[in-house]
Amino acid sequence: MRVTRLVLRNFRNYAGLTLEFARNINIFIGRNAQGKTNILEALYLGAMGRSHRTAVDNELVRWGQGAALVEIAFTKQEVEHKLAIRLIPSQNKEILHNGHPIKQRELVGTLNAVLFSPEDLQLVKGAPALRRRFLDGEISQVSRAYYRALIQYNRVVQQRNSLLKKVREREAKADLIDAWDEQLAAGAAFLVGKRFEAVRKLAMLANLMHRRITASKENLSLSYYQPYLHPDDEAPKPLSSEWYRRQLTARRAEDIARGTTTIGPHRDDLLLAVNGHDLRVFGSQGQQRTGALALKLAELEFIKSETGEYPLLLLDDVMSELDEERRSHLLYFIRERIQTFITATDAKYFPDDLSGQYYQVAGGAVREVTP
Repeated sequence: MRVTRLVLRNFRNYAGLTLEFARNINIFIGRNAQGKTNILEALYLGAMGRSHRTAVDNELVRWGQGAALVEIAFTKQEVEHKLAIRLIPSQNKEILHNGHPIKQRELVGTLNAVLFSPEDLQLVKGAPALRRRFLDGEISQVSRAYYRALIQYNRVVQQRNSLLKKVREREAKADLIDAWDEQLAAGAAFLVGKRFEAVRKLAMLANLMHRRITASKENLSLSYYQPYLHPDDEAPKPLSSEWYRRQLTARRAEDIARGTTTIGPHRDDLLLAVNGHDLRVFGSQGQQRTGALALKLAELEFIKSETGEYPLLLLDDVMSELDEERRSHLLYFIRERIQTFITATDAKYFPDDLSGQYYQVAGGAVREVTP
């Protein structure tokens, strides 16, 4: 997979920008707040249909303008594609794939990309929501059925939670919850089943990457965690829809009292351990960063194993957050293999023999430079 051209019109701080990209590594150098990340944001928008920085599309439109346009030309399986995303304040975005309108749920998986930002270094020690988002983004890009089911499941959870609060306030009858439980149980079983499959493959890949980074001194293990299971619970994993239905019924009084759904994949987590020790609790900062890097490299391999091609790699200002050894492992992994887009404040983070195209970014202007 390779992006050949990016066109921006009134996107963020770019009035107009057209870039032709190198096949391998593209590096954007400049001070902060000049527009480097905006370029990666546009590519991520083309992959996921949303920004990784804001949930409000209006913020992507250049100040004072009526609309923004992002166009991405790319090749996938040696076939040329073109995406066009038009953002109009207070309206739904318009997405065209090869000139034909599509919905966002049809976009995901068309252009695959993996983003690695400083926030991702919190994957190991951050909140469970970060690791769930990591898993969901990874699986959604290789399974549109999963992405559709995830959207539907999240809607059901929101509707059920709203009803739980009404029941608690005696504004609705408890038996109305039954219909939502049926939908939630079916969705939960499907999503968790897919997650178990992905974690099984990801665990093998992540350990391989981790061993390479640590010169085989450490082993990284991943496991899927369902906090509502008792340690002695003999329920099968992944759990069936019938199991979820029974548990939702058993926990209904507690859910009503709390006004929230206490069981399901929206509560689950991904546990990481190094040499058998919980990385989140006992790992040093360096070990945690190595674990996060191994996860991201494993994500690249996972998507390739499922689609036949590496996704784009978007590295947003992570070079300054990694020490020289980890930077070297990362750059060695991507060389001549993955089309990569990197933002950085200084060219010193890159070795002299790194083959790639450099761009200087300043005040919404981009020009090719020689490092």
